[in-house]
Amino acid sequence: MIAVVGAGLMGAATAWQLARRGHEVTLIEAYDIGHRRGSSHGSSRIFRHAYADPFYVGLAGRAYEEWRELEHDSSTPLLRTTGGLDLGEGRDPEGLAAVLAASGVPYELLAADAAAERWPQIRFDGPALYHPGAGVLDADGTVAACVRTAAGHGVHVVTGVRVEGIERRDDRSVLLRTDDGREIPADTVVVAAGAWLPELGLPVALPPLRVTQQQVFHFPLRDPATAWPILVTKADGLQVFALPSGRDGGPAPALKVAEHDRGTPTTARTRSGLVDPGSRTRVSGFVRDRLPGLAPHPHAESTCLYTTTPDEDFVLDRHGPLVIVSPCSGHGAKFAPLIGAMAADLATGRAEPHPRFRLARGG
Repeated sequence: MIAVVGAGLMGAATAWQLARRGHEVTLIEAYDIGHRRGSSHGSSRIFRHAYADPFYVGLAGRAYEEWRELEHDSSTPLLRTTGGLDLGEGRDPEGLAAVLAASGVPYELLAADAAAERWPQIRFDGPALYHPGAGVLDADGTVAACVRTAAGHGVHVVTGVRVEGIERRDDRSVLLRTDDGREIPADTVVVAAGAWLPELGLPVALPPLRVTQQQVFHFPLRDPATAWPILVTKADGLQVFALPSGRDGGPAPALKVAEHDRGTPTTARTRSGLVDPGSRTRVSGFVRDRLPGLAPHPHAESTCLYTTTPDEDFVLDRHGPLVIVSPCSGHGAKFAPLIGAMAADLATGRAEPHPRFRLARGG
């Protein structure tokens, strides 16, 4: 039996991938499915191919195919294509264009005036990279679809139970101890605990993992009929992303805007849940200066958690009967069904971990 600890995006996707291959799986979640205490909730996450690193461009292409397979298997639409823009000298639109060209990904490189003519709701002061394959993912919908479909394939789903101990018996078995006194034996355990990973006391050395609380803000559209692409920008000391809010923004159409960096260090257990007013000020200033198509004040806001490695690569490795899954660093959601497939491969011995994702980098 394979146990999966954590039913966020990555754990749920792993359970789905294992179950559809015919494996016996138990999925264990400390809270309810779809809870809002971690990193996998909400109706809007970015999907994009635009990376400066060809490695991640390739992964995004593979992930896209897995998203469509998940949609087919679950009969649920999850990925909506909107197109995406990359702006600012820190994003290097010309350099991104060269990487996408080499990878065979469709794109356009537009001068500022041409981009402003197409998207008058955005202020451009330099070239913009547009790639039509970007879009918006429904994180809540994805978790629900994975768990529902996995259960349909025979997965045993346990909720409201926290794993408090993971005892490695030997190279072929593990014993899980839960907060309600249960002992669950497993041949292999996939640990996909998100921001709780550093707190589990695993019998394995983890790379440094930094947990931060991030803030997101939802700004109403001045014209509700305007179609917005996703937006990633880095300039003037700010790294900001924006995308259609979906259900998170409330009943009126809105854009979700947030800083990628500058999160507040915390832990999964001690996060405050209080929005940083400094982030609200910086993001609102960005909206006033750069996004004239939005009202200047957010009408909704919330927090979530990032778990970040120093090199911003993921953790996806096997150590004896343990598979450690932490595709984090603020850009992992777009890869969820692919990460599920990769974790399933590790759990069943079908593949070796990629060197960049090992617990010990370069090992």
